[in-house]
Amino acid sequence: MTDPIADYLTRLRNALKARHRVVEIPASNIKKEITKVLFDKGYISNYKFDDTTVQGTIKIALKYNAVTKQPAIINLTRISKPGLRKYNGAEELPRVLNGLGIAILSTSKGVITDKEARTLHVGGEVLCYVY
Repeated sequence: MTDPIADYLTRLRNALKARHRVVEIPASNIKKEITKVLFDKGYISNYKFDDTTVQGTIKIALKYNAVTKQPAIINLTRISKPGLRKYNGAEELPRVLNGLGIAILSTSKGVITDKEARTLHVGGEVLCYVY
């Protein structure tokens, strides 16, 4: 597999389309950090890191609207790919849906959202857009 982050996002997308409650994904440090950001921003309801195997897994409980049964995550888009990395400085950080969505960045301060990167005045690699 050449792009584990794209695989992570695709597994989440497929589970949301199939209306699954829980999705299980092979773990890595960057995937764990992205999962923490998604949980902190309210896009997933819960997560659990399972380190019983060599690689470990991440179990993510997906979040849906109680009334309309619509998923909390409408779109997940991979931006920086292995063939073309996208880096942005602190001045030109992207705004997703005019501030309604988030861009997840890998920076020197860790994996954070675009809004946090603006307050810390730090740039980095734009991993994905979530809204």
